[in-house]
This record gives sequence, structure tokens and C-alpha cells, in this order.
Amino acid sequence: MNEAIGWIGSLLFAICALPQVIHTFKTRKTDDLSEIFLWLWFWGEVFTLTYILVDDIASKNYHIPLYFNYLFNLVLLFYLIYAKYTYNSKPTGLASLFQKIRK
Repeated sequence: MNEAIGWIGSLLFAICALPQVIHTFKTRKTDDLSEIFLWLWFWGEVFTLTYILVDDIASKNYHIPLYFNYLFNLVLLFYLIYAKYTYNSKPTGLASLFQKIRK
């Protein structure tokens, strides 16, 4: 029963970003997506997945639903980050910073 609850929760969390990905794909607009939010979410996913993997390997107790959740979210995030830098109508914060540094 607990395994089923884990899978349901992981599936729900994994598809949370799907509406945003679909919207971004259809409209090719990302001005309202926060660049900082995307990067914080990305690194949160990476560090949490790493923590879970290291702990699971040490304990030999594997949480497959969590791996699915984090890996699926990372795939969706890769697209949103790519879209942010490809479709944004104005320079992002990082792009503006790099332009100032180059001057």
C-alpha cells in the first residue's frame, strides 16, 4: 500500500510542470517564467536526487518512484530552461549580466 502511495505522489509531482511545458511549447513565450525560479528548481532537483541516490545506495533501499519524479522533472526543466533562453523576447538576467561583464 505504501508503495502505491509513493507512486501516486511521485506521478502527481512529476506531472506538475507538464501544463507549463505544454503552454510554453504552444505559445513560445517565456517572459513570465522566472529565470531564478527555474535555476533554483533545477538545482533543488539535482541535489535532492543526488542525496536520495547516495543514501539509497548506502542503505540498499531503493526509492524508484522518487527517481522517476526527479528525473522526469529534470527533463521538463531542461526544456523550460532551453525555452527561456531561446524564446524570451527580452534578455534574461544572466544574459544582461554577461553583456555588462563583457563591456
